[in-house]
Amino acid sequence: MTRVALVGSGNIAREHIRALTAIPGVEVMWVHGSDLARAQSVAALCPGAVATTDLAQVLADPTVDGVDVANASPDHARATIAAGQSGKHVHVEKPVALSLADLDRMVEATVDSSLMVGQTVRFQPSIATLAQAVQAGEIGRPRLTHVSWYTGYVWPGGWRGWQLDREKSGGHPVHNGTHCLDLAVWLLGREPVRVFARSFPSYASGMPVHDSFHLTVRFDDDSLAMLEISYALRRHADSLRRIVVSGDAGTLTHSTEDDPGLVSDGARPAPSSTEGALDAQLRHWIDVVRGTAEPIVKIDEVRRALAAALAAQESLDTGRAVSVGSVTA
Repeated sequence: MTRVALVGSGNIAREHIRALTAIPGVEVMWVHGSDLARAQSVAALCPGAVATTDLAQVLADPTVDGVDVANASPDHARATIAAGQSGKHVHVEKPVALSLADLDRMVEATVDSSLMVGQTVRFQPSIATLAQAVQAGEIGRPRLTHVSWYTGYVWPGGWRGWQLDREKSGGHPVHNGTHCLDLAVWLLGREPVRVFARSFPSYASGMPVHDSFHLTVRFDDDSLAMLEISYALRRHADSLRRIVVSGDAGTLTHSTEDDPGLVSDGARPAPSSTEGALDAQLRHWIDVVRGTAEPIVKIDEVRRALAAALAAQESLDTGRAVSVGSVTA
């Protein structure tokens, strides 16, 4: 039996506990949250899990093998470092941290166990297939990736919580751009060196955080990523994504428009090309905890994506292209 603890009591934590409880041989022992009532409501989804606001109590439990950190971004580093220093394997939601210094401390704390970052996009069926083809050399040396990603995930109500606070979210490129940046780093297999960003309000013009932004990312071999990310679709759960990856020997493409299935106002299931990603991600993490797999998400790739995201936010602030190597925070 593999025993884990969940840190977090928000909506994403609910998704995590449902996925964890569906994995054979996994027992969720604890749910930690800053608010006991909310932690109890999440623990209730898994009979036998104990809710608490005392993280030290969780980490002192010698039966806990791994800790799944799915709380708000500002607390990722603190919880991960504490869990790693207690000898626990750690899975942490994206963005892994709000600074490179925090990420480095998290890596150091888990050097004797393991650290996996929850870059869920890598576990989507369509992305896994694209990456497998690229890594098999089907398009030769990848030179360009272009991603257009539109969703209605947060509109029309908009965010009202900590995501609007730059100090807590890291800014839009860090909080939401991490998905696309990690994808570009993974598919191109290179190190980002320069970023130029532009953002604008589209649907939610009154929001203090712009709902749409574009990133142009140049890599160390002069390959290029063009990333267009928008949360401006009007209806909740609407989604449209197009991906092009071009190499010196061919091109791969994907679009959610090609997904089979029926969609109506009353039934808006996840596209088949993205379905089941979180389940696959957490199953993989459990394999890592058990020692039967190495993390698909490599820490050096995570660091590259985070550095690019921080540079993108600096580019938004200054209106200029920013060297990724100049980001030290």
